Amino acid sequence: MTLIMGVLNVTPDSFSDGGRWEHPDDAIAHAVAMAEAGAAIVDVGGESTRPGAVPVDSPQERKRVMPIVRELVARGISVSIDTLHAQTALAAVDAGAQLINDVSGGLGDRDMARVVAETGVHYVAMHWRGGADVAAGYRDVVADVREELKARVAELVVAGVQPERVILDPGLGFAKDPEHNWQLLGRLDELASLGHGILIGASRKRFVGALLPEDAPMTDRDAPTAVISALAARSGAWAVRVHDVPSTRLALDVWERWEAGAAIPVAGA
Repeated sequence: MTLIMGVLNVTPDSFSDGGRWEHPDDAIAHAVAMAEAGAAIVDVGGESTRPGAVPVDSPQERKRVMPIVRELVARGISVSIDTLHAQTALAAVDAGAQLINDVSGGLGDRDMARVVAETGVHYVAMHWRGGADVAAGYRDVVADVREELKARVAELVVAGVQPERVILDPGLGFAKDPEHNWQLLGRLDELASLGHGILIGASRKRFVGALLPEDAPMTDRDAPTAVISALAARSGAWAVRVHDVPSTRLALDVWERWEAGAAIPVAGA
């Protein structure tokens, strides 16, 4: 069954919600609502990765995220920490976070692999070529991303990370043109053949918005995101990372009913 990872940006400059959950009380209330709506994991992030975002150092990031992480853990909510800083990851895991979600796949902070190896938590390694501002350049985007993720896993394993703890993210929107993103989604089975769970993070991204009128509000991207989530589930994705949990939960419910209906044997057969 494909899990839902709810996005909780506690930043003032997120592309999708522009600081709406920056205040701790608002962030916690939103996280609880996402969990109640069906999010198996809440992904807490304190640094925006949108193009042009101002980098945040680990101390400032920890100041933003740690009160939220502690409170959510205390409430029994499964927490993922969305960070490329090893010290932030370690602090969050020490506070009870169960997963590290690293957009750099360990390339942004060379201490990250050690933290993952020593803590033994699950780790999302995203395909990364240096950030969202980096220009795309691929011979075959699916083959290239697959090989680069394979190499990243090999380096993590050499550093002591247990391979069964690694989840892969193709990095939709990061150094990729819209067509690259659709190719990665359409050929998800090729990435899954690496033998690791796949996390899909398409929610509200620019290539999804391109399906809509230019002046459409950000929330209009939730419907196509939900469709992508259901199709990702069909392709065996381990989880989908989304901003709007209810629409995705409904889409996955439809897909699960569809699958269950197909499994019912034909009478008299």
